[in-house]
Amino acid sequence: MQQDYTARAERITQRINELAAISEDADGVTRTFGTPAFLEGRDLVQSWLEAAGLPTRVDGIGNLRARLESPNPDAKTFVLASHIDTVVNAGKFDGPLGVLMGLDLLENLLAQKAELPFHIELIAFSDEEGVRFHTTYLGSKVVTGAFDHALLARCDEAGISLDQALVAMDADASQLTLDAIPAAEWLGYFEMHIEQGPVLWGRNVPVALVTAIAGQQRVELTFKGMAGHAGTVPMNMRQDALCAAAEFVLIAEQFAQAHGRGLVATVGKLAISHAASNVIPGEVTCSLDLRSPDEQQLAQAYDFLRSHAEALAVQRNVTLDWKLIQQTAPVACDASLNTLLAQAIADSGYETISLVSGAGHDAVPVSFVAPATMLFIRCYKGISHNPLEDVELADLAAAIAVADQFMTLLRTQNPTR
Repeated sequence: MQQDYTARAERITQRINELAAISEDADGVTRTFGTPAFLEGRDLVQSWLEAAGLPTRVDGIGNLRARLESPNPDAKTFVLASHIDTVVNAGKFDGPLGVLMGLDLLENLLAQKAELPFHIELIAFSDEEGVRFHTTYLGSKVVTGAFDHALLARCDEAGISLDQALVAMDADASQLTLDAIPAAEWLGYFEMHIEQGPVLWGRNVPVALVTAIAGQQRVELTFKGMAGHAGTVPMNMRQDALCAAAEFVLIAEQFAQAHGRGLVATVGKLAISHAASNVIPGEVTCSLDLRSPDEQQLAQAYDFLRSHAEALAVQRNVTLDWKLIQQTAPVACDASLNTLLAQAIADSGYETISLVSGAGHDAVPVSFVAPATMLFIRCYKGISHNPLEDVELADLAAAIAVADQFMTLLRTQNPTR
């Protein structure tokens, strides 16, 4: 049986590598939502789904969806999903691994001619990372019925609106409401994903049970001062926007370090308008990413950093534009599904480790309409959002064994019906 799981792991890895070869740049893996590389990658995944004999469709937001029907037309739907978009200069596994493991599970069920008490839908979400339009979970929010149609007017850095991007993708935004799975028709949701952290790597355990997902708040800050000549404006008369932004970056870091308990703060983007070596920066835009599994702590951190940014702007005689881009509350995974997944891990012979995910996942919006569970898979040194991202074959084979057992338990026990 172990050889069978290894062979399946090898096939998934081969597909991962084929998909990773499709990228917007030659040096890493970049497939942001709606780009030619994204569409080419999605077409490749669709070809694998269709080769397995699964009927597929692309919905109005660009999600790729395949369905395995139960003999019972009135059965509920269990969703297997992850995403196939990436950050810039990404690794191979973040997102696509869950989609391709889902395909492997369906191929195995088809080979077994297993009778299904529920429908299974496999979804490759089109945009989880939110890189292009600075908003996460576009794909899963459509499927859960939570999509905000005002987002269609949001523009990327090239001035292209989401609505225009969908037209270019041959996607039909008028169908977005119809693409949702009604809450009453959901049975549950299962997402398989690399850990994106070092716990499993350090403990040499291949999988973990996800108990909760941290909440997050994303902010765009713009400090505006006065551009001036670097050689002629005295230091005590400057309105240097970059110095204000730099001080804010350190305040955010120091606050998160001091408060702990899972709180993290990151400034990942810094843009200087009309930058030149001999010009005092007059306008600087930066990002803030705040995360915590504790909703109260997250709110307190947000309020503290906003008030300090405002005070800093006054102190340095610059203005501040603080814009909340996205926020999600912490969510707990479903207790019944987690009990089954924990049993599947134990049945497969592995220690059951419970983890809180600091990264966001499509399971977040899904959890508001359906029971959701997640399986973490050990990744090389916990590295993610980086070309060094990797998963060892033995760990992948172990994860397949656990996922198989979970689906068997779900079919026989079905705790959420």
